[in-house]
Parts: sequence; structure tokens; C-alpha cells
Amino acid sequence: MYHQYISEEQLKGFDRYEYNCIDTSPISNYLMHPFWNQVVKVVPLWLAPNVLTFVGFLLTVSNAALLSFYDYEFYASSDSREDIPQIPPWVWLVCAMNHFLAHTLDGIDGKHARRTHSSGPTGELMDHGLDSWTALFVPFCIYSMFGRVEHSYAPLRVLFIFWAVFVTFYLSHWEKYNTGVLYLPWSYDASQIALFILYMITYIYTPKAWKYSVPLLAVSSGQIFEIVTHVMSFVLSVPVTIMNVYSCYERRALKQPNLWECARPLVPLLILFVSTTFWAAYSPKNVIETDPKMFYFMVGTVFSNIACRLIVSQMSSTRCEVFNWFLYPLVFCILMIFKIEAISHHETLMLRALTLLFTMAHIHYGVCVMRQMCDHFRINCFSLRPTKGSKIKDRKVIND
Repeated sequence: MYHQYISEEQLKGFDRYEYNCIDTSPISNYLMHPFWNQVVKVVPLWLAPNVLTFVGFLLTVSNAALLSFYDYEFYASSDSREDIPQIPPWVWLVCAMNHFLAHTLDGIDGKHARRTHSSGPTGELMDHGLDSWTALFVPFCIYSMFGRVEHSYAPLRVLFIFWAVFVTFYLSHWEKYNTGVLYLPWSYDASQIALFILYMITYIYTPKAWKYSVPLLAVSSGQIFEIVTHVMSFVLSVPVTIMNVYSCYERRALKQPNLWECARPLVPLLILFVSTTFWAAYSPKNVIETDPKMFYFMVGTVFSNIACRLIVSQMSSTRCEVFNWFLYPLVFCILMIFKIEAISHHETLMLRALTLLFTMAHIHYGVCVMRQMCDHFRINCFSLRPTKGSKIKDRKVIND
């Protein structure tokens, strides 16, 4: 059933929207963009940029689905679980190729939009909205390389790796919500290249390549990856974001009228973090050990919806909502699990029901928002065929 999630005020804000981005990453400027500038030349001019965006997203999802089929519980890479077959080597090669193509498509969709004179806020909204869900699927795949037993880390600690990725992504858009400028984090392209290399090493040497420890430091390969992830997020990215927002506040150039309005988008993210972390840490049936993949998927889907709504508010220059409705059933179910013993016995079933609810609701949100945007601008989402009275005429807005 179709529902109009975007208000009239937000649609008017999209009419005035112009993309403002700063990318100072040496990897991006001196390696990736020159490569993408050549690749985009082979894309047919009749192909819509949103097709590139969506196909790139599907490639990432296919990696997560493929590894989930062969390694749902993250035990396939473990030497101590001989009863579970290992992931076939060809899977890692397919994942490497899919990841490379997904990263490339994400890099050229905006360039192709400019080539075809079809740039517009709809493309950027779709691009960043799908990226918010992609933030879930990438750690999914990495955990299968290391497994969850020897030389690795427990599912609860992996949850914080997911949160490191989520926070980095969310704060970059929170920064733009307050400053009007999207500062692309240096960690993005570096992490994408690193992940491709990890896939290829795993294909060539199998997951046994990661079964080692550093004697002098007394840390395993999995723990090294964990440390690097947190350093890239909370040392290299988050402080820069906070500094940029504070600098804008000092210059009295914030887009928001006061600090409460500035911090408002952080409230739903904080509620999600506190509630799901409490559930994972004190679960009556230890649900994050029982079904870690489902738990990560549930958290990542709710996060993506929260991030999408921030992106809509940020692009339309409207006030961000302080509470996402996904949090109502989430918090309610957590309270029931901890308060009613009969429900706690079916905790895993509750988790799976919540995940199904959130997935269907999030897909419905995304489809309806894109349909509403396309109707408003009188364009086709996956086609460059002109529509009567189109509002998009080679605007200076890109969906990089």
C-alpha cells in the first residue's frame, strides 16, 4: 500500500537542494577518481544512473546472502568445528569481484548522471539511502573470514564493530545536517580497497591465512582487525566530524538555531544503541550467540531507516525527527523479553519476527519515498525516458 512519507515542506526543500561535498582523500582524488573517469566512458548513455546505484547495492547484498548460505553461524572458518563444512574457495573470488564492481558502480553513478544530464536529488537520496543499508552487509562478510572461535572475537564484540561503521556513516550525514557540507571520510575508499584485498587473500590462501597471533602483542588477526576498525572510526573520522561541527558553531554558521536542534538527530541513534546493546549483553537466552546474523541484520535495518530519515531531513533542510517509530516495537519487545518469562523462552522467535517486520517496513519506506520523489520531479527512477513536465533540467546536483 502506497504511503506518502515525505511532507510537502520536505518536497519544497528538495526543490531548492544543491549538493555540497568536500573530498580531500588522497586515495579518492589521485587513485579512484582517475580510474572511475575512464570506466564511466564505457557505460551506455541510455542507461539510467540509478540502475548503476541499485545494481551495486544488489552485488553487496548477494555477497552477504552467499556467505550466509555457506556460513550462517560464522563457524565455517573455524578449525575447531569439523562438523561444519568450509566455505568453497570460489565463493571468496565471487565476493571479491562483486565487491570491486559494487565499489566501482558507487563511484561512477554520479559521474554518469552528469554525462546524461540527469543529475538530481532523487539519485543522491537513493545512493546514500542504499549506502546506509550497505553499512550492515560489509561487516557481515568480513566476520565470515575470521569466524567466531579461534583467532577471532565473540559476537558481542562484533556488534561494536558494526556500530563503529554505523557511527562513522551516520555522523558524516549529521555533520552535513548541521554544516550544509558533506565531508567524505578518508576511511571509506581505504576500507573498500582493503576489503577487496582481504577477499583475494582469503581466496588464495583460504581463511587459514587469518589463523595467527602476534606473539609480542598477544593479539590475534581478528583482534588486529577489530582495533584497526575502531581506530579508523573513533580516532580518524569521528573527531574530525565533531571538530567541523564545533568550528561551524564557533563561527555561528550552523544551519540549526541551537545546540539541541543540532543534537536532535542523535537521539534515535542513541536509543537504538543503548536498547540493542543491553539486549545483546543481558539476553536471557543469549540471543546474540544463538543467532548473531539475525541480530546484526535487525540492528542494521533499523539503523538504515533512522539514517535514511536523517538524509531526507538534511537534504530538504527540514527538522529531523527525534524518535523513529521502529523503536516503539523494538523497545516494547525488549521489555517483554526481560519482564515476562514465558516470552523470554521464545526470544529467538521474537528476534526473527522483529527482523521480518523491520525489513518489510524499511523496504516499503524506501520504495514509497523513491516513488514520491519521482512523482514530484516527474522522472522515471530506472529510465532516462523523459516524462511530461519534468522538473529536472541538468541541475547542479549529483549523486556521487
